[in-house]
Amino acid sequence: MSSEENETAKRGRRSKVRRLIDEYDLEGEGERLENLWTAGRDDRLSLRELADDFNRRLLRAVMVDVGMNPLDGEVANTYRLLTDDDVSSGMRTQAKQTLEREGIDIEDLQKNFVSHQAIHTYLTKYRGVKRDEQTDEDRVQKGLDTIQRLRSRTAAVSENIVENLANTDRIQIGDFEVLVDVRVFCRDCGTQYDVQDLLEEGRCECGGELATAAGETSATE
Repeated sequence: MSSEENETAKRGRRSKVRRLIDEYDLEGEGERLENLWTAGRDDRLSLRELADDFNRRLLRAVMVDVGMNPLDGEVANTYRLLTDDDVSSGMRTQAKQTLEREGIDIEDLQKNFVSHQAIHTYLTKYRGVKRDEQTDEDRVQKGLDTIQRLRSRTAAVSENIVENLANTDRIQIGDFEVLVDVRVFCRDCGTQYDVQDLLEEGRCECGGELATAAGETSATE
């Protein structure tokens, strides 16, 4: 029994990631995730990137299991259609129907997609991995996680309110979907970004350079 399996036995349960690795025969996936998370700063992946990468590999395994032969890029695009917030409900429904026709249980598939928290639990508690320090990327990721939780909560509360009002005939609306768009506007260069895009990019178009230049000009006058 490996040290990981031994620790798992002591805990009395496997992690979700470990279960999926075993169930879909994703041999070497645990070591690969560990290496990507602990690589040098220029090569390492964030927990969210690792979760997306793992989920794409899981999706490919599920597609192959039902006899599909996904082409290059097809898995990544299908995963995007299933999970990206910017994808329309119509495109997402079409992607789900395509997979269902091939014999894939969409509900089970989406339940099996892992979160970055699940990746973190697997790496730290079940593989005993430690990273030396919290990077700037980690801090940005923590901020993104907080924003995403608040955005999801706002969407859920708003959907519940609209649905209740519609069901009691206080408002009239057809089939609806609640979208929460949080944007950041830079007054210096006049550009605006989705908050997630800005934090992942790390800077706006001017990067604050216009404001700095303006301050230096004022100081020399």
